[in-house]
Amino acid sequence: MKYGSIILEKKEFVTLKRLLSLQGNYKEAARKNSVARLQNELESAIVSDEDEMPEDVIRFNSEVTIVSNDGWENSFQLVSPTESNFSNKKLSVLTAMGLAVMGYAQGDTIDWEFPGGAKSLTVKEVKNIKTESNQTI
Repeated sequence: MKYGSIILEKKEFVTLKRLLSLQGNYKEAARKNSVARLQNELESAIVSDEDEMPEDVIRFNSEVTIVSNDGWENSFQLVSPTESNFSNKKLSVLTAMGLAVMGYAQGDTIDWEFPGGAKSLTVKEVKNIKTESNQTI
């Protein structure tokens, strides 16, 4: 892991903790395990102010390209559950993939259990979207 732990901006950390606290009742084992794993990672996460956030860390609204160990590649924007839209490649942070990548950085390799089985993913590219006030949203 590039920074030794996942990195989250303070407001996003609070939002993510709230979202995860509502997700404890999944029956599907892989989803339940993904939620539990990210909750555990939050215990040792680096929580930073907005102006201290590295540009290459995956956060809300980041555009991400992931490559798997078997050659599969996918690009998507990581969004809140209410903004999720599969046809527009807007993936909720509460999906297995969203839970897996949140807080990781470009170049990191992530071993994660997905509903279809375990995968090893590498973060190929991260682009963070800026608002008019030049803050990442």
